[in-house]
Amino acid sequence: MRYISVLLVLLVFGCGAQKKETVSTEARSAQDSLLLHPEEMKYLRNIKQLTFGGNNAEAYWSFDDKHIVFQSDYAEWGVGCDQMFVTDWRNDDLKNNRPQMVSTGMGRTTCSYFLPGNKTIVYGSTHLGGENCPPVPERRADGKYVWPIYPSFDIFTADLDGNIIDQLTNEEGYDAEATVSPKGDRIVFTSMRTGDLELFTMNIDGSDVKQITNELGYDGGAFFSPDGSKLIFRSSRPKTEEDIKIYQDLLKEGLVMPTDMELYICNADGSDLRKLTDLGQANWAPFFHPSGEKIIFASNHTATRGFPFNLYMINIDGTGLTRITRDETFDAFPVFSNDGKHIVFSSNRNNGGGRDTNLFVAEWIGG
Repeated sequence: MRYISVLLVLLVFGCGAQKKETVSTEARSAQDSLLLHPEEMKYLRNIKQLTFGGNNAEAYWSFDDKHIVFQSDYAEWGVGCDQMFVTDWRNDDLKNNRPQMVSTGMGRTTCSYFLPGNKTIVYGSTHLGGENCPPVPERRADGKYVWPIYPSFDIFTADLDGNIIDQLTNEEGYDAEATVSPKGDRIVFTSMRTGDLELFTMNIDGSDVKQITNELGYDGGAFFSPDGSKLIFRSSRPKTEEDIKIYQDLLKEGLVMPTDMELYICNADGSDLRKLTDLGQANWAPFFHPSGEKIIFASNHTATRGFPFNLYMINIDGTGLTRITRDETFDAFPVFSNDGKHIVFSSNRNNGGGRDTNLFVAEWIGG
């Protein structure tokens, strides 16, 4: 799943019956009252802020849940754009210390994920296209908010010292947004190799590449279900002639417009594909609940000015939409730990009214 400074998003632009839930009376940290809305306490407990500056996102757990790999552009850590870092989330003090950087420090990186064994990672990087950060799109005269699709992105594996082990993709154009099945056998990623942004899977060594989606539109940010049998992803799929033309014209410029996205679910081989949400606006960053029967995701579908983004949960049959967070600006990138006991997410909460997007971990008590 890709991440472009989420604050830019903020600057531009009937559910099934629910059983009554009560706030847990078990011990909470002092931070809960400072960082959590009372309604959020139905789902989250003992919240901990991990980062304290810059834009931090796309945080994913090691298979043993002891470490988190994430991307950050925090200037105090000596980077000019997103690079990959690993932290021992329980013990590291990232307010006063820089975590271990595990990318090359060149180009721009996105979407890192631990591989089985917890000693190597996979991530996307533009460093073969140049050592400097690639340029970000200029503000458009037509007012459209866009994401760049850098053709120099390829997918690599590396050790935790930042040494590149292997290059998994070498096709023409964008290859990125790689995530790994909990079974440890397959990777799903987004590629432009067909001329459109489609999903593909491959073995963790880059072999046996299979195309998963084939409909016009930007399919990306995909994740496997806990048993590896399904995929959840977000997509912007234009339908009208006007929307198709806008999409294709932007794609020729290496751009996409991520303001109209819905969630889709399918089997891991692409079969039984169906649209999961039809909420309007931007519904994205989906991730499976540990049960495999629900999806947590970020959405601004209730917003009138493009924000706030908050976290929601929905059953995989499309019922039971439930709001999880109540932040006034931005919550996104929710990811459950492998044991289902914790959740990590990115948020603008507690940033002093500035633009920093930080990482938070909390115990999950929402069932």
